[in-house]
Amino acid sequence: MKLRLLAALALTLAGVASARNPEFQGADPHAMFIDGELWVFPTGGPGGSWTADRFGAFSSRDLKTWRPRGTLIRRDDIAWIRDDGAPEHFLWAPGVATVGGKYYLYYSVGPQIPTPSRIGVAVADRPEGPYRDSGKPLVTGQLVVNGRGFEAIDPMTYVDPRSGKAYLYAGGSAGATLRVWELNPDMTSIAREVPVATPPQFTEGAFMHERNGTYYLSYSHGHWNGPDYSVHYATAPSPTGPWTYRGAILTSDARHQGPGHHSFVRTAAGEWLIVYHRWEQRPVPAPLKGERQVAIDRVAYAADGTIRPIAMTDGGAAPTLPMRGTRH
Repeated sequence: MKLRLLAALALTLAGVASARNPEFQGADPHAMFIDGELWVFPTGGPGGSWTADRFGAFSSRDLKTWRPRGTLIRRDDIAWIRDDGAPEHFLWAPGVATVGGKYYLYYSVGPQIPTPSRIGVAVADRPEGPYRDSGKPLVTGQLVVNGRGFEAIDPMTYVDPRSGKAYLYAGGSAGATLRVWELNPDMTSIAREVPVATPPQFTEGAFMHERNGTYYLSYSHGHWNGPDYSVHYATAPSPTGPWTYRGAILTSDARHQGPGHHSFVRTAAGEWLIVYHRWEQRPVPAPLKGERQVAIDRVAYAADGTIRPIAMTDGGAAPTLPMRGTRH
């Protein structure tokens, strides 16, 4: 997400049982299963006051107790971050991929103004790091003027199980443009850009998953700090389109506002979950106040493969993980 949505955020998780939904304080959660645990990589550090200068991670085997995994990488570990001459920089919206036993952390670097935002990538041998930056930006944005330009934000990498190709999805907010690149096998450089259309209602936070041969491109729509923030999706026969817009699946309700910037994960039992952030508030006009919270809810598909509207839950109604194994 872009700089203006980086409000003060604290992740004070200490490895104790949560009330479940919300799971813990945070934003922009990228989630994946690793060795029987659900790992969540959010915007923010591993604890204390959030200063947008590092990334942390948290994991859970049951979605009741969360284990902090420490610092993955710090802003000062990224040698190129000051090359643009901007007076200050922030990290947000991480995305993680794993290939060949290595873990790849993709992240946004801002601000967008006065210099364009950028996307970096770092590599580690373990999901908790430490991550080593690749040494240069992977993508550099363009300043947006009168709705034209491109913000290099919200990276998500998807490895297509059919072709083995890895795709980087990024972009959004001002300009609201989606772009996709095919990555080289090293996962830290770009092979080519793949021309794609920006789907209807796209604002930011793209995520790709596949089910029964259908590719689902989901994304956030609306203002990050408003009740219109929501999750929409489109389907396609490939990871790069063409998209068929399917509508909204996660929207504000009477108890929760602004749900979005999400991930889909599949459990070993075949259940699909969505991991996202939201505000714990009743309906109020924008801007929403307080801190965003990470929540997890079930996803259901209709017989024709469309995603049913997702109901946000609280407390004991939230899903848990009494299982022996997992899959991505």
